[in-house]
Amino acid sequence: MLVFIVPLLAGILLGYFLRARKRIGLSGVTFWAIIILMCSLGFSIGSNNELLNSMPRVGLNAIIIALIAMLFSVFFVKVARKMVKVE
Repeated sequence: MLVFIVPLLAGILLGYFLRARKRIGLSGVTFWAIIILMCSLGFSIGSNNELLNSMPRVGLNAIIIALIAMLFSVFFVKVARKMVKVE
């Protein structure tokens, strides 16, 4: 877990101390870093037979969780809009 927290904190501190300087456009670098991470994740999933065999069960659970999250998000946005009277 420390492997993830240390770079995150280093990036936050670096951004904090360098925030007054001119910003560098990193959107292209970020896009390609995400593409490379997705490819490596796909490779690790594809090379794991046990994980591939459990994909139908995991996929169904993921779809159910995603649908429930979307439904609750829409519901709470509607409630919040009525409370704040945005409509």
